[in-house]
Amino acid sequence: MTRPYPDPFTTPDPQAVAGSRIMDFARHAGQDGTDYAALHHWSVTDLEGFWGAVWDYFGIDADTPYACVLAEETMPGARWFPGATLNYAHHALRHVPDDGVAIIALDETGSGYQVTGKQLRSQVASVAATLRDLGVGPGDRVAGYLPNTPHAIVAFLAAASLGAVWSVCGQDYAPRAAADRFAQLEPTVLIAADGYLFNGTTHDRREAALELAKALPTLKATLLVDHVGLPWPEGSCPSLVIPWEDASTRTEELTCVPVPFDHPLWVVFSSGTTGLPKGIVHGHGGVVLEHLKTLGLHSDLGPGDRLLWYTTTHWMMWNLVASTLLTGATTCTYDGSPAPHAKPDVLWELAARQRVTVFGTSPQYLLGMAKFGIDPSSHDLSSVRVVGCTGSALPASAYPWVRDHVGDHVLLASISGGTDVVSGFAGSAPNTPVWAGELSAPHLGVALSAYDAEGRPVTDQVGELVVTRPMPSMPLSFWNDPDGTRYRDAYFSTYPGVWRHGDWITVTGHGSVIVHGRSDSTLNRNGVRLGSADIHDVVERLPEIAEALVIGAEEPDGGYWMPLFVVPAAGVTVDDALREKIKEAIRTGASPRHVPDEILEVPGIPHTRTGKKLEVPVKRLLQGAPVEHVVNPAAVDAPVLIEHFARLGAERRERSA
Repeated sequence: MTRPYPDPFTTPDPQAVAGSRIMDFARHAGQDGTDYAALHHWSVTDLEGFWGAVWDYFGIDADTPYACVLAEETMPGARWFPGATLNYAHHALRHVPDDGVAIIALDETGSGYQVTGKQLRSQVASVAATLRDLGVGPGDRVAGYLPNTPHAIVAFLAAASLGAVWSVCGQDYAPRAAADRFAQLEPTVLIAADGYLFNGTTHDRREAALELAKALPTLKATLLVDHVGLPWPEGSCPSLVIPWEDASTRTEELTCVPVPFDHPLWVVFSSGTTGLPKGIVHGHGGVVLEHLKTLGLHSDLGPGDRLLWYTTTHWMMWNLVASTLLTGATTCTYDGSPAPHAKPDVLWELAARQRVTVFGTSPQYLLGMAKFGIDPSSHDLSSVRVVGCTGSALPASAYPWVRDHVGDHVLLASISGGTDVVSGFAGSAPNTPVWAGELSAPHLGVALSAYDAEGRPVTDQVGELVVTRPMPSMPLSFWNDPDGTRYRDAYFSTYPGVWRHGDWITVTGHGSVIVHGRSDSTLNRNGVRLGSADIHDVVERLPEIAEALVIGAEEPDGGYWMPLFVVPAAGVTVDDALREKIKEAIRTGASPRHVPDEILEVPGIPHTRTGKKLEVPVKRLLQGAPVEHVVNPAAVDAPVLIEHFARLGAERRERSA
């Protein structure tokens, strides 16, 4: 007799469960923490009871109390904890003792330094005072053009302490791409670094930072961070210049401004697939609660723990790196390549040396380690309890490798979430089984389901990932969307009143979640979402190119293929020289991450009758979906091109078979 479902790859360690924060929380809430399914059911059927318990368990320090947990449950528009005032920065800074380590700054050379709780509070107070002197107050915007270093966390907390709105972008983004994001916000202050490290190279971003400043006419000042030791040119910035050293070394007292629960904390940006990136606004209270739940309960982080998660500042995982401070744990920042040529296992070396307890990465990183024969177990990883993995689905083949090369004591937590909620929808916890190739269960407080096209929940069938009840970290709004039309269209147009995220998933009969990839056209390169529009804009400006189309396709072995299809201008041949020119244009005009895996010449790009490129249909054709399941040729401006892309996909699969 065959089993209807596979056996778990690992089952919870009773001793680890007994000592976990999620078990302690369950006891606090009067629930059975040994049965995750029952705990989750309670968390989504009694939203007020669950989120009220999260508030109490983590001791939220509100300046004024809330009237009720959930005043309105509508989506969008749920009203959480009305009446409460608080401040994210206060909660991030309250747990680390003066002589405790708040942040460990690391880079790809293996060097680093520590920031104590006292130093962090002092620097945040100083930068906050500098911002206040520049007129920054509640609701004003502060933008960061920064790598993943303590400077970014200090700047963010300083802005948040004032009730200002923060937004940050990594420096591998070209000034134009960064300006596409920040100019929408009309920021008062820009904080920019001189450069960053990547794969043995110091990347000079001084001119890029100054070009970005010139593209932001609302700036009153630019704070210049000396990170890699390059001198800033004098007199070339369009706004008042303040050296970071002056801004961060004043002797000041920190005062955090109490703000309403739903006061804007930060704006994170979508990938800009169909135009300018959308600014997604999240609030102080929703982020505090959601990140305490995610990091404190699911990742089991608390005082004495250390998190090292490879990320860039414009990926939502950076926001969780900063929020590690909410739990009282130490967070590690990292500047550099995840696997530099000189020392490809440097992240594991640093995890061992710093006694990291939660190590975070992407599927591509783990698959790359296995492919190139790198053995993390050459380092002492006995402190690592959790290996978190997100950005795309982790294939089943990676699970034995992590067990054999990192340790069988490790909880391998494959996670799926989104910038949209700046958190996870599904993953693991200390009290969940783990199935290879699957996410253990929906996260607590996430009423997750798979819907078919008619809006019916399905089990053991592929459907759209939906959330049927609100979460506190769902966006407050989109920036510059006063009537909420773009927000509603983005998530609620398919199933009114139900959040549709844009992922294909299967909810299994044993409660796990299998993620099949994006159901929209967002690119996902090494866990970082990218916008196809950023690439099209650069490439189609080249005189040799008539039109371009980029897609990202998840592959059965866990790989990710991102080809760029180009239609050459009349009389132009797509040769190696032109391919290199295209790559360089993308590298400098967008970022190195936007450079495709292949550049292929095609006779044309298919469009809808209204002129929209058929990105999702082309992706699905290349993945092997039948034409009749993908698109109606009668709705396409050049139906013959549909067959062309279907043949391309079939030929590629035949070559790789």
